[in-house]
Amino acid sequence: MSASQTGGCLCGAVRFELAEAPTEYGACHCTMCRKFSGGIEFGLHVPPGGVTWTGEENIGRYQSSEWAERGFCKTCGSSLFWHLTAPGPMQGMFSLSAGALDSFDGLEFATEVYIDMKPASHAFAGNRKCMTEADVMEMVNAGPEGQA
Repeated sequence: MSASQTGGCLCGAVRFELAEAPTEYGACHCTMCRKFSGGIEFGLHVPPGGVTWTGEENIGRYQSSEWAERGFCKTCGSSLFWHLTAPGPMQGMFSLSAGALDSFDGLEFATEVYIDMKPASHAFAGNRKCMTEADVMEMVNAGPEGQA
């Protein structure tokens, strides 16, 4: 990662700045992400404390599971993030909606998660790390309880 990067929602009511610019992003194929984003959710991992919000009062939060919440702009409805709330080594991590970035320049498409839920009609060129639902649950220490 290098210098900071910025982004925000469609209407501009919510803006953010990342402490370090990401170098990669990934795709999530889980049912919840498809419903939240309207398709494949492209996201980038941001560690706790790695994002500063402007217009935070315009962020709506929805607890989508016992261990995570999703955030959106209360004004325009733009999907903003998935946030891990469960205790564990990754608690507080965000997956920001990559589409909210002001620029994709220099980002590598590096990961696909919930690959076992990917619709058969979806395919991307190239190779990247792929994880199943079980792999993700183990990684975030969320137990066997499915999606977030």
